[in-house]
Amino acid sequence: MADDGMILNFSLGDVPLKPQVKKIQGGKWRDRLKAQRNANRGSESNSSTSSPSLDTKSASYTPRSGGQNIEGQSDIQERPAKRLRAEPPKPSAYQTGKLPPGSIVIGKREGASLSQPHPHPHQPSHHPRPPNASGHVTSRLFTSNPTARTVFDDQPKTEEEEPAEPSNAPLSEGAASFHALGISRRLAQKLSGKVQLKAPTAIQAKAIPQLITDDSDAFLQAQTGSGKTLAYLLPILQRILSVEGQLRRDSGLFAIIMAPTRELCRQIDVVLAKVLPPWLVSTTVIGGESKHSEKSRIRKGVNILIATPGRLTDHLQHTKALDVGTVRWLVLDEGDRLMEMGFEDDLREIVAKIREKPLDGKTKNGVSLEGLPKRRVTVLCSATMKMDVQKLGEISLKDAVHISTSEEDEAKGEGGEGDQQVVFSAPAQLKQSFYIVPAKLRLVTLISLLKATFLRRGSVMKAIVFMSCADAVDFHFDLLKQPASSNAEEGQHSTSKPSSSSSSSSSSSTSPPSLTANTVAPAAYVSSSANPNVLLHRLHGSLPQPVRTATLGAYSQCSDSCILITTDISSRGLDVPSVELVIEYDPAFSSDDHLHRIGRTARAGRPGKAVLFLQPGCEEGYVEHLASRAGASHKAESYEGVLHKGLSLHMPFPVAHTDAKPIAEDSRSFSQRAEALQLHLEQRLLSPGGKSLLEAARKAFRSHVRAYATHVKEERKFFDMQELHLGHLAKSYALREAPTGVGRGGAKEGKKAALKEAARKKRKHGDGEGGGGGGGGGGDRFDAEDDDDEEARERERRMRMKMKSVMDAAGEFNIG
Repeated sequence: MADDGMILNFSLGDVPLKPQVKKIQGGKWRDRLKAQRNANRGSESNSSTSSPSLDTKSASYTPRSGGQNIEGQSDIQERPAKRLRAEPPKPSAYQTGKLPPGSIVIGKREGASLSQPHPHPHQPSHHPRPPNASGHVTSRLFTSNPTARTVFDDQPKTEEEEPAEPSNAPLSEGAASFHALGISRRLAQKLSGKVQLKAPTAIQAKAIPQLITDDSDAFLQAQTGSGKTLAYLLPILQRILSVEGQLRRDSGLFAIIMAPTRELCRQIDVVLAKVLPPWLVSTTVIGGESKHSEKSRIRKGVNILIATPGRLTDHLQHTKALDVGTVRWLVLDEGDRLMEMGFEDDLREIVAKIREKPLDGKTKNGVSLEGLPKRRVTVLCSATMKMDVQKLGEISLKDAVHISTSEEDEAKGEGGEGDQQVVFSAPAQLKQSFYIVPAKLRLVTLISLLKATFLRRGSVMKAIVFMSCADAVDFHFDLLKQPASSNAEEGQHSTSKPSSSSSSSSSSSTSPPSLTANTVAPAAYVSSSANPNVLLHRLHGSLPQPVRTATLGAYSQCSDSCILITTDISSRGLDVPSVELVIEYDPAFSSDDHLHRIGRTARAGRPGKAVLFLQPGCEEGYVEHLASRAGASHKAESYEGVLHKGLSLHMPFPVAHTDAKPIAEDSRSFSQRAEALQLHLEQRLLSPGGKSLLEAARKAFRSHVRAYATHVKEERKFFDMQELHLGHLAKSYALREAPTGVGRGGAKEGKKAALKEAARKKRKHGDGEGGGGGGGGGGDRFDAEDDDDEEARERERRMRMKMKSVMDAAGEFNIG
């Protein structure tokens, strides 16, 4: 019988069609799979030149007749070339959130140089690299990063720039004194003694005489750190002390001060307590504390009340002991923030309730109040004169006087041109800089910057790191703190551990150690042999109020070098001494919030430095936007210099595993140290003892992405969600890949957990009834609310019939 077939006119060589590739071991499964694919692609491309291939355009066949090959056939037909179907364009790596090829590598990086241009993220480079001895998958931080458009000027300066004159410093003692402004000698001596303030600032020199001699409303506008709190507290206290007669705590409530945050209320109370005489009493009513204790203090008598709008509205509605008949001053501190936080309705109600109460001319014990204003005076303090502040002024102010340190601002305020063009600027002595850092390098750059900052003891005492959300604060605090000595499985070995006495003394000075047990801890990665006692603090709005108060007090009175990782809750009005560095790890949601953040340093004429982290791309235009709004210049600095300085010393952790020996100091470049640090952090999360830290990283990543989309509308063009690379951003949270459920906030995982819990309870209930009966078994049982209800049993019967029909259909087609 003839053999019907076809013989192709090509031959196969001895080279195998698919070269064998060494199996990769170690690391995470997904990373091994990606590395194996990259190695397969490289081997296939190398073998394509040596192995024979079939050209579809020239391939021909020889017809067979009777099972014999006809050689030399002249009518050999040529097969047309097979058309290749055009593949649809693949989605961008920035949209998928997956790591591009080249972002992982097998082995040690050879000849790494940061001076080489980075390839475009949409065109990653493919370079086969030899595996290392251990065969572990190493994270690549310096490949496939977008190129920054900013030009960095790293040339050394021949002439040193002269430091700028402080714009918020106290005036010279010869120019003015508190006594010359109308303050009594006894109160002035208390200022120079307890407050250590001998001369007033510019805003105090203008506001104090106005508020003492005049009963008109006022709008205060000045730079941050210029002393606005004492600018309205001193006139109020001076006029209360000028009343003839004995005033006590039960004489009545004379002033109400409102602030947007609890921390700012606490700080105002602390400042007031330093100058308040012992026979007068001030207190705070804020959220997060017992209303019963607040009512008790109000019932005993309060002269000056400091409150948040929400809690004050509650007391005005339900506390009968709160009498506002003797109130002469209403102060709205940080008015722009009060409106941004949605307190407009509360403020309207508070102003209406205070104004509807008739003004009392005498106290309960018969003391005349002739020395106090004849009308209720409202003082509005705000950094800007935006539209919402103007709206608040319309609600609370009547014929107000605009007081500012700038003549131009006063002219605009009096001329009615108060719009968004009137903006306060940062202090002149504040040095501002920014780093253009790729997303993958953000975490190692932050650690390097902090390590370089606290390299020498006494160089920087306190630093603040601002982040966008509370989950990010919690993760970075847990990651950077020194773990307990019993938690050895995470593999963190510090070169120096701060003594327990130093850490406990700094926190116990303001509060019991139990309140700050989870918010204050020794730092692990940023300490050095010269500065071993660096303490880490965390603060955000989700913490209980006693813990927030204790943590802020511990940070303020800490005598060692310390770092505060916080959200925007610490950006308004807080005056912490010795803060010399502010790091905006996540940019602020608006330029006004940025100015308040950096205002935590360079206060009262002291020097300070602010650093802003930005990513390459559209975020680079944010610097010009800040310059146009605030008029301050930012110096561009390269993150490579930070990595070189911060990672030049011996790092206190092994390279790959907890039992691995660290590489010698001289055998690694700072880029290799950065990759070793990143790999170490990733392995901490993947270790058996890092499950909670891994879950915290995923939660923080999701919260960060959601917070990234909440920038104000006019600045959203600089923070475009479409250009946010989720895969690279995951590396900044020590994650190997971007977690799922970003837009749902982890709802998918929560739904799965709820379904599992419901199934577990259902199985438990079924076992209690003695197993399943009839056809479907225990899984087919449906719980009815009433077994005697005929309708419930009918629904159960119909559901069983439906499931039976589905099961029969599945069995018929062999798919069940």
